[in-house]
Amino acid sequence: MERQLSRRGFMAGIAGASVLTGNRAAFADTWPSRATNIVVPFPAGGPTDVVARLLADRLRGELGQGFIVENKTGAGGNIAATSVVRAAPDGYTLMFSSSGPLATNKLLYKTLAFDPLADFTPVALLGDVQGIVAVHPSVPAKSFAELVAYGKANPGKLTFGSPGFGLMGHMIGELIQRKAGFQMTHVPYRGSAPLATDLLAGTVNVAVDFIPAYIPHVKSGAVRGLAVTSDQRAPQLPEVPTVAESGLPDVNTTGWFGLVGPKGLPEPVVTRLAAITRAYVESAEGREKLAVIGVRARSGDAAAMRTAQAMEIARWADVIKSAGITLD
Repeated sequence: MERQLSRRGFMAGIAGASVLTGNRAAFADTWPSRATNIVVPFPAGGPTDVVARLLADRLRGELGQGFIVENKTGAGGNIAATSVVRAAPDGYTLMFSSSGPLATNKLLYKTLAFDPLADFTPVALLGDVQGIVAVHPSVPAKSFAELVAYGKANPGKLTFGSPGFGLMGHMIGELIQRKAGFQMTHVPYRGSAPLATDLLAGTVNVAVDFIPAYIPHVKSGAVRGLAVTSDQRAPQLPEVPTVAESGLPDVNTTGWFGLVGPKGLPEPVVTRLAAITRAYVESAEGREKLAVIGVRARSGDAAAMRTAQAMEIARWADVIKSAGITLD
């Protein structure tokens, strides 16, 4: 009798697994059958938004359904991230974000309604973007080393703007000051656009931010690019050296972009999205369009994103603690 019950349970398990497999296969064949929202945690026109729209165009063309970019700003990306975490994991709500909501916000916020390592399904990495240290022409520094020397000799005279308190530009600025041994007064903005505008006007005399918003202004001579914060020079601004070339090692940092969904996103959806994203990033068209806006093509699967998340948290934990960067 016990053997009969055991066999019945075993067969029921096989049947259940077959149904589940069949449902997944059917889902793979029918998704997407309607429009999908791609939530972006930052304002329209910024680097994250622009890259998200490029990807949405490609997904729309490949899958024949609408992929609508929805900008849901506030709380350093946490409002958008929370809404995605709470969405049904049916493939119709995704998030395209930089590393803040997907990693470092875990270190910055005292209370967080989600765990970026546990509450998202990673799909794919798409690219990364270099940081830049740029100054208004009124600053008497023609190089990064001269900026450091000026800052040390003139305490309180340098103000550095970032695109937001606790965002990557802020943290890179704190890391640079810590490594170089000088201080600037931090002025947080609400995005790269208003920061670039105030740098052009001289309202702040230093900007530490992602490179895209500053490419045309450095090229025109309206602002001076002193260094980029990655291991290689930016192809858009080849005359601007890296921070390491300028005498300050160990400040090799970039911001990356990734596509995620709510926890439990069906594997067939993840597989299709990842394949399309990778093909786009590795195509000549994708690389060219990303390069124009200052983004380096970088493809990676879900495992690569998990690694990037862990590395980001490990890299910034001490900097955030030392600088006392905390948010409610």
